[in-house]
Amino acid sequence: MTADKEYHIGIAPGEIPELVLLPGDPDRAKDIAMKFFDEPEEIAKKREYWSFKGKWKGVPVAVCSTGIGCPSAAIAIEELVKVGCTTFLRVGTSGAISRSVNAGDLVIFTGSVRDEGTSRQYVPIQFPAVADPEIVMALVKAAKESSAKFHVGIGHSKDAFYSEHSDYVADPEGTLRKWELMRNSGVLATEMEAAALFVIGHLRGVKVGTICVAIGENVEKEAKIVGKPPIDELISVALDAMTSFKR
Repeated sequence: MTADKEYHIGIAPGEIPELVLLPGDPDRAKDIAMKFFDEPEEIAKKREYWSFKGKWKGVPVAVCSTGIGCPSAAIAIEELVKVGCTTFLRVGTSGAISRSVNAGDLVIFTGSVRDEGTSRQYVPIQFPAVADPEIVMALVKAAKESSAKFHVGIGHSKDAFYSEHSDYVADPEGTLRKWELMRNSGVLATEMEAAALFVIGHLRGVKVGTICVAIGENVEKEAKIVGKPPIDELISVALDAMTSFKR
């Protein structure tokens, strides 16, 4: 690897467009590039970070997987900022918390509950994790134009996937109370990366948003994911929103 390439993502300045989708799964990054991008081209593949570039409606775009969780997502965004990326949109899946969110619905995060540890190593817990407002508005506009069923509001970010299920923790009643508190507070859905991405994006002066597709209902009830909703609508809405800054 040459000296100008970032250590973890294996990308150098000038090799990747400014607008970047951030899925967790490396295979999903490849699928997004090959299915949605015009002129798709691999940039790098290292560890959990698989990146591609191409065009969407004539605008240069990229996708880079982040792996699972805030620690690896934080590394991705930090190094992508270093190589010149300016606008990031997390695209992934989330577990429904609100009773109004059904499997297959899109959830646009305005912010996220910081129930994870990575962002706390950057700023105190009192600091909010909020999405860039321009990205939120662009996502809402794109979702309306696509006639997608979507929700807009606060999400939740955690470190341990299985800790959300009461059968997997030492304090089952406490876990159930936590989800009921989230539900009563109007939190829509839970995932594992948004809070750290929002905080770091603010600190680095870049735009960060999150849009997820909901999987399942009653997040605390079922630990096994059986199938996933299609992501076509999610990705097309995300790409339309992100590229609106360049059209």
